[in-house]
Amino acid sequence: MSLYEHVIISRPDISSAQVEEMITHLTGKLKDLGGKVVKTEYWGLRNLAYRINKNRKAHYSLLQIDAPSAAILEIERQHRINEDILRYMSIRVDEFSEEPSPILAKREERKRRDHRS
Repeated sequence: MSLYEHVIISRPDISSAQVEEMITHLTGKLKDLGGKVVKTEYWGLRNLAYRINKNRKAHYSLLQIDAPSAAILEIERQHRINEDILRYMSIRVDEFSEEPSPILAKREERKRRDHRS
């Protein structure tokens, strides 16, 4: 099986709970297809660099997936059908990083800096 980092950008008008439910459903679907989700990160509601379908913000989620390529193709097919997902991207990686993603690391650094002030 291969290792993938999968980022999902979903519509801003759905709630964080709905995003978490979508990720849980995706995790179950990957398990059925013979893969597993190693780690998930919810990056929150963030500004987009440019408008996508008239939206200026979106919910970002990162999944680290260990699955066969057929499972990734099926998940991407389902993403194209789902109206709540604006964009997605899957990247094959050689190994997963144990440290938090740069987005979460920057958020934690900002919290520490604000706490000191």
